[in-house]
Amino acid sequence: MRGALRQRLAPWWRGVGLASAGLVLSLAVLVPATAAPAKKPAKAAETRASAKAKSAAAAAPKAAAQKTTKADARGKKEAPARQAAAKGKGGKAEATTAKAGPRGQKSGQRNVAQRQGGKQQVARGKERVQRTLAAKNNRAEERVTRVAAQETRLSLRPVAAHAPQEVRPARLSFGQMAGLRAVDDPLELKSSVALVMDQDSHEVLFSKNDHAVLPIASLTKLMTGLIVSDARLPLDEMITITEEDIDTEKGSRSRLAVGTTLTRGELMHLALMSSENRAAHALGRTFPGGLQRFVGLMNARAIMLGMKDTRYVEPTGLSSGNRSSAFDLATLVNTASQDPLLRQLSTSHGYEVAVGSRVLQYNNTNRLVHSPDWRIGLQKTGYISEAGQCLVMQAQVAGRKLIMVFLDSSGKYSRLADAERVRRWVEEQRPLTTAAGNAYAG
Repeated sequence: MRGALRQRLAPWWRGVGLASAGLVLSLAVLVPATAAPAKKPAKAAETRASAKAKSAAAAAPKAAAQKTTKADARGKKEAPARQAAAKGKGGKAEATTAKAGPRGQKSGQRNVAQRQGGKQQVARGKERVQRTLAAKNNRAEERVTRVAAQETRLSLRPVAAHAPQEVRPARLSFGQMAGLRAVDDPLELKSSVALVMDQDSHEVLFSKNDHAVLPIASLTKLMTGLIVSDARLPLDEMITITEEDIDTEKGSRSRLAVGTTLTRGELMHLALMSSENRAAHALGRTFPGGLQRFVGLMNARAIMLGMKDTRYVEPTGLSSGNRSSAFDLATLVNTASQDPLLRQLSTSHGYEVAVGSRVLQYNNTNRLVHSPDWRIGLQKTGYISEAGQCLVMQAQVAGRKLIMVFLDSSGKYSRLADAERVRRWVEEQRPLTTAAGNAYAG
């Protein structure tokens, strides 16, 4: 059946194939026919373009010539105008220069000079900065060199082994060595020796180790002042401090240098108020007959006053050889307080003396003279290590004239505190007669 079908369709497929082949052939013929006419217009266009190029090339020289001709003509017309404008500007510049004349030149010169001066100032400033920096660098180098040299010296210095220093015990006073400070008293005083006496009735109000004989330090100066005052020597006589007045006993210092010249009255003032040692020594050294005679008069006067336990070896009190007892010192205070000069000088608050171009201010060694609670008629302080802190006074307390003696006190201010204790005790009207034990044997 399939073969019959193929036989039936074979003529039809052959027809279709023939038709298709014819169509292809017709298309092949038609394509060249349509493409051929396009070549002709392209050739025509090329011909027209070449013709235009030729005409443009031929016309270019003519146009260039025309443009050159026109430019030349325009240049010829504009040249006179430009020349005239240039001449106008030149004229204006010349006119301006002519008008400026010498002033313009001067201003120009000034501007130049200012610019040059500014440059010079800048240059000088730079030089100063450079010099300053160089100087600082030099100083720094010198400092470094000195430090290096010092370190070198220190490194080369042999290191010595420091031996341990022995701690020296405090030097005991004569009262401590005698055991006087161990004695108790009702007022609990810090002084080893104390005596309070009514000056008018000679009644003893309080006593503690009053017969002990101890070094009296600068309380000695009361007798020094009494001898000078009794001699009625001129107080305005000038006295010069010499090397003989230097302390060789204790090596104490003094504000009165060798060569200082003061009056006798000034030296007495400093000796009694401020306990000036060189002043006291100069008073004894310049006394008629010399220092030896002066010390002899001191001892003679003590005997005359009945001071049996007193002995003097020099006029300052620096020597521990100057000794006395509380009873003997109360006798001395009673006598000295009757001398107006000694009363005035010993209770003075302060005093100024002119030494060359300087003025020295001296103050009282007893601060109680400044207190409004005290009415002190005469006073004197003293200290050396052998005597301890000492104080004698004549003062009015509770309407009574009292003489107070404090020897070998334990501290600088304890002697003043003891005086305050006695004053309060008297003002409170405690028993008028009190005696502490006397542990001093000698």
